[in-house]
Amino acid sequence: MLDETDLARTRRARRIDRLLAERYPDAHCELDFRNPFELLVATVLSAQTTDVRVNLTTPVLFARYPDAAALAAADPEVLEEILRPTGFFRAKARAVQGLSAALVAEHGGQVPGRLADLVLLPGVGRKTANVVLGNAFGVPGITTDTHVMRLSARLGLTSSDDPLVVERDLCALLPRRDWTMASHRLIFHGRRTCFARKPACGACPVARLCPSAGIGENDPVRAAAMLKG
Repeated sequence: MLDETDLARTRRARRIDRLLAERYPDAHCELDFRNPFELLVATVLSAQTTDVRVNLTTPVLFARYPDAAALAAADPEVLEEILRPTGFFRAKARAVQGLSAALVAEHGGQVPGRLADLVLLPGVGRKTANVVLGNAFGVPGITTDTHVMRLSARLGLTSSDDPLVVERDLCALLPRRDWTMASHRLIFHGRRTCFARKPACGACPVARLCPSAGIGENDPVRAAAMLKG
């Protein structure tokens, strides 16, 4: 992390977020959902696969199992076959069926709107809970997915690789009202510009504020050709 004061880091983090907001004015949760239950299940299914793949799978899933009670009572073999395209389908089937059963038993089939309750559900950690709270309930939170973790380190906003510490570091730097959208902007940037293997540094809107600038493609034309989305 850069050798800078806490105030300087805070100002730089907020400037980065403003610039990313200009680059990605349409940043949003890229999982399709109509209610908290659908978002919760979709987020669990998104582990080790893409949001696109999950979005191709969930319409069939929710048409057959529209709520927690229906999913909890699903035939495991049928459920596994529906989830097969998402990978690790047996484990994911057990996970979504287990959390659905817990919702029925403990919350009347409804997704709770508190972090403390969400993280007690089987297979639900802080990352998943913050996705659901931020996007289905309007409760601000930082989502420490792989893109947020990678970019936070590259941008010098944290020196930790512990998701809980990274979450706390980002929360300390950004206004609470911006936490959810800041997460979306970092995820968009990680998917479209700041790639894991070779970032498009020459086309990055925050390069001048990034201590890792220059590790990727620096030529503006070639970098622009790398951009996605």
